[in-house]
Amino acid sequence: MIATLRWIVFAIAAIALNFPVLVTLSTSFKSARELSGNPGLWVQAPTLENYLTVFHVSDRLNIFLYLFNSLAVALMGTVLAVMLALPAAYAIARGKFGERTLLPFIVNLRAVPLIIFAIPLYMMFQWLALLDTRLGLGLILTIVNLPLALVILVNAIRDLPAELDEAALMDGASRTQILLRVVTPLCRPAIVTSLIFGFITAWNEFLFGLMLTTSKAVPVTVGASFFFAASGGGVQWGVASAVMIVGALPPMLLGLVMYRQISGSMTAGAVKG
Repeated sequence: MIATLRWIVFAIAAIALNFPVLVTLSTSFKSARELSGNPGLWVQAPTLENYLTVFHVSDRLNIFLYLFNSLAVALMGTVLAVMLALPAAYAIARGKFGERTLLPFIVNLRAVPLIIFAIPLYMMFQWLALLDTRLGLGLILTIVNLPLALVILVNAIRDLPAELDEAALMDGASRTQILLRVVTPLCRPAIVTSLIFGFITAWNEFLFGLMLTTSKAVPVTVGASFFFAASGGGVQWGVASAVMIVGALPPMLLGLVMYRQISGSMTAGAVKG
């Protein structure tokens, strides 16, 4: 009986928390005619018309280009952030370099509203000819992802016994070799977690995509807004819902597939014997 009640409470909570997603999903399968008479959650006559509109490539709208741009810049911003954060985290965790100054500064910098950097970044990117380029957006996303990756990796390296480094040093290994051959394999769960969180953050980034791109490097978060009036005559709610579902699927699927990896890494080292 108690187990049944738990499942009922869990189901109610899951529906309540995901109600906006469920409404968007049901709306994406409704025709414009049904939406005008049936705004509820239930779909009377499901249709793929909205998705066909989203995947129809035209000179003005290209969902495949937007998805590719998001994938490219998200991978770039995630991988580069982890590559930069890993040696920095090792220096902080083992050498205590910048532990009291650099680390708090970088972490607190992420709490600052990103809009503050809008004007100087735009001017700098204009001067460097990086506006509307995947490289430019990927570099910005690297900076956005760096603080979280650094915190995760610093904590992971701190949990590793320092005796491993000492043993490797006695065997003649350099600090670089220790980082690559000892620390990195042991920190693989934390690295994967940093990559997952970084990818999701980069994929969902809207501000810099809106500010720094116009046509060639537009990510799906910005490109999705172009579909809201794809057929003319005001907001096309069915098409808008369909493109939002398409744009949200990659990070949602990644989070579901890698859930055990994320939860295992975040709880590792929480209890020590």
